[in-house]
Amino acid sequence: MIDPISAEPLVYIVLVNWNGKDYTLACLQSLGAISYANYRIVVVDNGSSDGSVPAVRSAFPAVTVLEMQRNLRFAGGTNRGIQYALDHGAEQILILNNDTTVDPGFLRALVACLQSDPRVGMAGPKIYYQDDPDRIWFAGGSVSFWTGTMHHIGIREADRGQYDGARDIAYASGCCILARRSIVEMVGLLDESFFMYTEDADWCMRVRRAGYRIVYEPGAKIWHKLSVSAGGHLSWYKMKNKFLSNFRFFGRYARWYQWLVFPWLNLLVNGYAGLRFIADTRLRRTG
Repeated sequence: MIDPISAEPLVYIVLVNWNGKDYTLACLQSLGAISYANYRIVVVDNGSSDGSVPAVRSAFPAVTVLEMQRNLRFAGGTNRGIQYALDHGAEQILILNNDTTVDPGFLRALVACLQSDPRVGMAGPKIYYQDDPDRIWFAGGSVSFWTGTMHHIGIREADRGQYDGARDIAYASGCCILARRSIVEMVGLLDESFFMYTEDADWCMRVRRAGYRIVYEPGAKIWHKLSVSAGGHLSWYKMKNKFLSNFRFFGRYARWYQWLVFPWLNLLVNGYAGLRFIADTRLRRTG
């Protein structure tokens, strides 16, 4: 008789925490209820000062905590966790934002997606807003090299089953990506030169250029609290860093003739978003 646990690939789940104790504890609590058995969890703490490390170790003694002496940001912290996973025999690696909660079957669905086809290098789930749990935040990612923009498919739409089919996508959100060990060893870790944002799209682009698929798996569901470390869903800090990272991404991968178009359209799109942010902020202050 085959042991069902040993037959499952060993998955390491990597969370990065920076002064997000309550979010990380809630995420770990939800992970404790998942149906998949063969997994380990690594929390990489980016020099927190809010008592995150002793709180995690006390509440979840089976979780490995790696203490960084400073904030290595998302890419740096995630890479330390991924490297630990590789060094300890991970067959698949899941990167997961600490400000999420998960459906009990999410990991089983993602693993099944990877196992279904050796050409699938990475898989990502359907992601909802935490405070509006039936509203979609991510049902796949698309990229336009002409406008220099990236787009979450289905964002802000109520879930009516319109994105219940698995399909290939341009990128999976770094909020939650399951990757094969062999793919990570082939394309490398996240690019830490991205200060903030877009390192996930860059990682996925390298996988696609290596000839592998990125697949959206709607049977896997998680809920996301938006941009907690960046000051909320919309902030100047977030908008500035997204613009700079997007420009780096498109500068790296766009063809020469797309360079004639995308910088100007990118400025136009981001300028509109900035004006909308200003208008929304003023409305909130006067409302």
